[in-house]
Amino acid sequence: MPTDIPRSFHLHMVSDATGETLTAMAKAARVQYAQFRAMEHVHPLVRTRRDLDRALAEIEAVPGIVLYTLVNADLVAQLEETCRRLNLPCVPALQPVLQAMESYLGSPSTPSVGAQHALDADYFRRIEALNFSMMHDDGHLPPHIEDADIILVGISRTSKTPTSIYLANRGFKTANVPLVSGIPIPVQLESAKHVLVVGLIASADRIAQVRHNRVLEHFQSHVDDYVDRDAIAAEIAETKQLCARHGWPVIDVTRRSIEETAAAIIRLYHDRDFPVESQ
Repeated sequence: MPTDIPRSFHLHMVSDATGETLTAMAKAARVQYAQFRAMEHVHPLVRTRRDLDRALAEIEAVPGIVLYTLVNADLVAQLEETCRRLNLPCVPALQPVLQAMESYLGSPSTPSVGAQHALDADYFRRIEALNFSMMHDDGHLPPHIEDADIILVGISRTSKTPTSIYLANRGFKTANVPLVSGIPIPVQLESAKHVLVVGLIASADRIAQVRHNRVLEHFQSHVDDYVDRDAIAAEIAETKQLCARHGWPVIDVTRRSIEETAAAIIRLYHDRDFPVESQ
């Protein structure tokens, strides 16, 4: 058998909510073991003994590492006892964090049966944000501009749409507006007071390369201002001037991943200082 075939293992994630917290944690850990292939089994909404029995049946059928976030002490005890019997690692994913907080704050945590409902509310908030962002992509602004949390502006190929979707997945209702030389921005964007508007730019070389690839994908043989570096540089300068006039922050995405760009925007969102309206 070839030695370069990655070994595989089963990874069970048991949660009384959606399981997305566990999935994210598992992904972060999994990349450290690229030579192994993880076969993930997510067991969400485990809130009763019957729910847990179904999860345990699968764990027994395909044993592996077990991660869990459960509030109910009885369910935790049953899960851990079964894992001990099967000689499987059983990891309370949030326990190290809770222990650190308890030690630092000098106060124990207060597990609540309603804790999962907060996670559910967060899940539906993100779904609502995703729907909003998909409906208000590429200049389709909402009738009431203040319905948006964040609006991204930028010329073509500055990652506005993927950044909008990533922000929506974090729960932020995000719209985006393409900036085209010679075309005024939407009037309602000028009057936005309680919405964070962020300009996205990139280096002219990067945008030219991405646009050139885009042209080739669509079997267009001509090259015009869309892929001309000097024309792109002029577009970028216009974007900077527009944002400066309105006091909108600008982020250069040239060397940033979508996640890094979104993190910078979220930081701006939380740090923003909107003027207080007069009464």
